[in-house]
Amino acid sequence: MPLSKTEDDLLQFLNRLGIDTRTVEHPPLHTVEESRSLRGELAGGHTKNLLLKDKKGRLFLVVAEEDRAIDLKTLHQRIGGQGRLSFVDADRMREILGVAPGSVTAFGLLNDAEHRVTLVLDAGLLSHDMVNCHPLRNTATTTIRRDDLLRFFQATGHDPAVVDFGPTGATQA
Repeated sequence: MPLSKTEDDLLQFLNRLGIDTRTVEHPPLHTVEESRSLRGELAGGHTKNLLLKDKKGRLFLVVAEEDRAIDLKTLHQRIGGQGRLSFVDADRMREILGVAPGSVTAFGLLNDAEHRVTLVLDAGLLSHDMVNCHPLRNTATTTIRRDDLLRFFQATGHDPAVVDFGPTGATQA
């Protein structure tokens, strides 16, 4: 198994694409609730990220607005999954996205060179000019222009399936 790409690799990749970002250091943030402390400092859309699998083992990275209600009992019907979705375990998460639990991020797709993951993007995030994501670790947040994030996805070979999740609220398991 090849070594996972690092934050430095990510920033170099973005630089080669001509993408400017801003990264802010902070204490470790494992949950959306913990990350709310950054709201005054970082404008734009803030993400929550779920790495999920269906009953056939297909993988989905859901990148949604932090307050978006995502019903895991019915999500598979909206994204083409087979059967109810469940969370991927920590070892598989490290293998596929190169991150630990609490650090799942859209930028983890840089480590999915085999394109095993289907990217599911919340339509609500597209309403923000700027989007905030962890740079492969949960002790920093990187702000990127929405259009540049879409370019990143394209450059990694992950064209997003854009889904309108509806109103904001808590994720339901």
